[in-house]
Amino acid sequence: MNFSELFKLSGLLGRFSPDGKCLVSAGRGQRGRAARDGALYTCLDQIQYIEWSSDSLFILCALYKRGIVQVWSLEQPAWHCRIDEGSAGLVASCWSPDGRHILNTTEFHLRITVWSLCTKSVSYIKYPKACQQGVAFTKDGRYMAVAERRDCKDFISIFVCSNWQLLRHFDTETQDLCGIEWAPNGCVLAAWDTCLEYKVLLYSLDGRLLSSFRAYEWPLGVKSIAWSPSSQFLAIGSFDEKVRILNHVTWKKITELEHPATISSKKTIVYKEVEKSPTVDTERLSFPPTRELASSLFSTQSKYDISQVPVSLQYVKPVADRANPKVGVGMLAFSADNCFLATKNDNIPNAVWIWDIRKLKLSVVLEQLCTIQCFQWDPCQPRLAVCTGTSRVYLWSPAGCVVVQVPGEGDFQIVSLSWHSSGDSMVLLSKDNFCVCYLEREEV
Repeated sequence: MNFSELFKLSGLLGRFSPDGKCLVSAGRGQRGRAARDGALYTCLDQIQYIEWSSDSLFILCALYKRGIVQVWSLEQPAWHCRIDEGSAGLVASCWSPDGRHILNTTEFHLRITVWSLCTKSVSYIKYPKACQQGVAFTKDGRYMAVAERRDCKDFISIFVCSNWQLLRHFDTETQDLCGIEWAPNGCVLAAWDTCLEYKVLLYSLDGRLLSSFRAYEWPLGVKSIAWSPSSQFLAIGSFDEKVRILNHVTWKKITELEHPATISSKKTIVYKEVEKSPTVDTERLSFPPTRELASSLFSTQSKYDISQVPVSLQYVKPVADRANPKVGVGMLAFSADNCFLATKNDNIPNAVWIWDIRKLKLSVVLEQLCTIQCFQWDPCQPRLAVCTGTSRVYLWSPAGCVVVQVPGEGDFQIVSLSWHSSGDSMVLLSKDNFCVCYLEREEV
C-alpha cells in the first residue's frame, strides 16, 4: 500500500466525488474551507456538512449555525450560490438525486424547503418528522419518501422527484416512526418504529402494507436495519443482540444470527489482533538515536493470530439506568456481492462478525484490541475495511486478514473511512487529519 501525506481536516468532512475523480474536505480555522484538486473555496463560517451533487459538478456546504447553505461549481469556479433560511434556521441539508435541487430542513422540523438551482423556484413540504432517518430516495432517483407527523400520528408521503408532486400519502401503523429506507430496487419501503416498540413495516410504492414484522413485544426493539444490494434480504439488528433476516418473497424471517460472548464452533475462524514489540538491530543503535530509529523503538506493531476455539470475547455489561445503552446490534453492512454480512454487537465492542449469507452461518470473527469505530465493504469485491481509533487499518477478505500501519509521525487515530468507487483506494479520517490509502494492483 501507498499513503498520501496527512492533510488538515475538520468535522470528519472528507468525501470522494461520485465519479471518483475528486476529493473534497473541510479545513480547520475560523472559516471553513472546501478544497478540491488544488482549488480552494472559502465559506462564511465553519462547515458542518459537505455533500457532492450526483454528477460531481457541485459541492454543497451547510453552515447550520448560520442557517446558510453555500454551493460551489467545479466547472465554473467564479459561480457560487448562497441559500439563507433566515429566522427559520437550518438543521439538515441534502441534494436531490438530480443534483439541481437542494432540500433544507428548518429548525424544529417545521418544513422542508426545496430550492431549484436552475429555475430558482421554491417548494415546501410541511410536517416533516424529526427522526433518525426521515427522508429517503430510491436508488434510481425517481421517488422520495418523507416521514411526517401530523396530529400526533405518523404518515409517509411519496413524491415524484422530477416535479415534486405528491404521489401517495398514507398513515403508518407506528407509535413513533423512527426511520424509513427504500430497498435498492425501489419497490419496497421499510419503516421501523421507536426502540420501545418492536415493529418493522414494509410498504409498496403505492402505499400498500405488504407485511408487518415483530420479533417480540416488551423489551427494547429495532436498533439498525440494512438492505442487501440485491433487495432479496432485509437484516434487522435488535437490542437483544440478534440479527433477523427477512426474505423478499414472503417477508418472513428465515434465520436469527446470534452474537454470543463465546465462540465454540470449529467452523468459525477467529482472528485475534495481538501486539508485538519491534525488533531492533543492536548494531544500528546510536546515541542519540536517529529520528527513524527512535520512532521504531517506541512504536508498537500488531498482527493477526488465529485463535483456537472455544474463544471468549470481551463482553461489556451495559449500564441499565442510562439512556442509549451500549447493547444490541448497532452496525450492519452487506458486501457488494450479497455473499457476506458484517455486524457489530455493542455489548462486544472489539469484535466484527462476518456471516456467510449463502450458508446463513458465522464465517469469521475479527477480535480487535480496541473498540470498532467504523467498517465498510469494498464496493467492487468482498473485502472489508475496519478502523478502531488507532493508526492502523484492517482488511479482511475470504483469502485472509492483514493489518496495515499508516506511516508517519504523530498520533493519527483513524475513526472513519470511506472507499473510492473503484475499490483501489480509500480515505482515512481522524479528528484533525486525513490521508488517502492507495492499494497496489496486486492487492486490488
